Amino acid sequence: MAHWMIATVRGRVLGGNLAPPRRWGLRLGLAIAGLLGTAGSTLALTDSVGSNGIDALRLHSPPYNLTGAKIAIGQVEIGRPSQFGLDKVAIADLPVNVQRIYILEDPPTANRYVDFHAATVASVMISQDKQRPGVAPNAWLYSAAVGPIRGRSGQPEECLASQQVALSNGDDVRAINFSFGEPLSRDPRPNPVLDGNALLTQCIDWSERVHDVLYVIAGNQGGGGIPIPTDNFNGINVAYSRQVDGRYIKVDFSNLSSEPNFDSPPSGGPESNVGRRRSINLVAPGHDIDAIGPDGAVETVSGTSFAAPHVAATVALVQEWGDRQFRSGRSDWSLDSREPMVTKAVLLNAADKLEDAGDGLRLGMARTLYDEGNRTWIEGDAYRDPTLPLHAELGTGHLNAYRAVQQLDGGQWAPGPVPVRGWSYEAIESPLPPDLPRQNAAMLSQEYILDEPLQGGSYFSATLAWERVVVLNDANRNGRYDLGETFSDRGLNNLDLYLMRVEDTDIADSVAASISAEDSVEHIFAAIPATGRYKLRVVYRQQVNDDLAQPYALAWWGLAAP
Repeated sequence: MAHWMIATVRGRVLGGNLAPPRRWGLRLGLAIAGLLGTAGSTLALTDSVGSNGIDALRLHSPPYNLTGAKIAIGQVEIGRPSQFGLDKVAIADLPVNVQRIYILEDPPTANRYVDFHAATVASVMISQDKQRPGVAPNAWLYSAAVGPIRGRSGQPEECLASQQVALSNGDDVRAINFSFGEPLSRDPRPNPVLDGNALLTQCIDWSERVHDVLYVIAGNQGGGGIPIPTDNFNGINVAYSRQVDGRYIKVDFSNLSSEPNFDSPPSGGPESNVGRRRSINLVAPGHDIDAIGPDGAVETVSGTSFAAPHVAATVALVQEWGDRQFRSGRSDWSLDSREPMVTKAVLLNAADKLEDAGDGLRLGMARTLYDEGNRTWIEGDAYRDPTLPLHAELGTGHLNAYRAVQQLDGGQWAPGPVPVRGWSYEAIESPLPPDLPRQNAAMLSQEYILDEPLQGGSYFSATLAWERVVVLNDANRNGRYDLGETFSDRGLNNLDLYLMRVEDTDIADSVAASISAEDSVEHIFAAIPATGRYKLRVVYRQQVNDDLAQPYALAWWGLAAP
């Protein structure tokens, strides 16, 4: 059982041994379509893309006109979507048009490895169907199929396929979607755990940094049997929401989260990250989504497999907006808006937690998101415990594409005076000479001083993101991953984030803090105690790897007092 996907079609699970004979994906898709028929008229993909979901349809329309045009995104799957002119199953007016398809690093063979799962995931991203538009219908999608792997781990091949997608479009792919995973039982390491050091997980963190591409991963820890590569540091892991009274406001009970720890029969051991690091970063719609199969038929599907592409395609919309601002010559803009960590910080910081009442005190958020126990984000331990930046089930909240563009539109700012909404991409120089022990690094900091007083009683949100450094052990020195090569983890430096009154200098007096010692994200969501001037302080707490500077991305959003 080398590969697993988690998805359902009208309540039936699409998972299990994905190493069947030739054309397995095509047979699976057509069999399901014939057995279950097409979906009704619920238009759930439109719901999930519209104001009841991630509010991307608003961005498709004037004055934004964002559809992902000329932005490349990617997809890695066990199989592949169909392509008209190549595959018999594909109809002439198929509304899902993939820019290019690979089998590992090679062009596809007609009618081979066409897969229902891959096709429906692609449709969430780029469908041009008028009734069921994808999140980014004009984005260029590059899709790589791994193909069946029998009797062993498929991680090397999955890494190779990921690299091929990342190098597409002239090495300019902004996000890659992963709607599948590997079970721990197939990991070749002795006594494997979710410590970030499976080959595929290391590959993703390496590729993100080297190829400047943000990986979006379907979040399946707990008891799903496919937790690799959800223990990555540099990507975004996604849980899925379901509709309540027509709106996506609750985490689906079927989500497999990082807590509580329990044994999974497929893996034979706990499926949770080592330590206190949580796996879910973001929530997106994934229940009862109308998606389009390889033959153009519509099916209702559910799972994290369909939440992740909502996020990956939103990256295309955000990146299109960023590129447009750069071309317009905005003085508060640079190509740093393309950096994966900037996009990660923007998406996480713009997530919905508590519905705004129209007064802006909750930063214009579109919904209150509930966990499986019907609790909100501020009722969870992450709100109270500064060492836990992420809610176990909700991450930082629910994806909101419209607010993500607003967050990015706040502009790029350096440390010093900044507006109440914006982002920054900077680096803190290490004071550590190469010949001294790493643990002797002094604590450094940079401050962002909000140029307007914040309204007392309003909420303030800030997200800090940076990269774990993984390097390729490049045996043949060709600059590319090749089968048989390995990676080395050089470690994650430790940064902390504080919200302080502008007059205070001691972090012990901070209003709020995020000080995880294990994660690559810090997140603050706090109520402002009194109207006044505030600042953010980014602290370089501990140097672990040998890089002399630590780059980071920071996004923040507050409400200025009248």
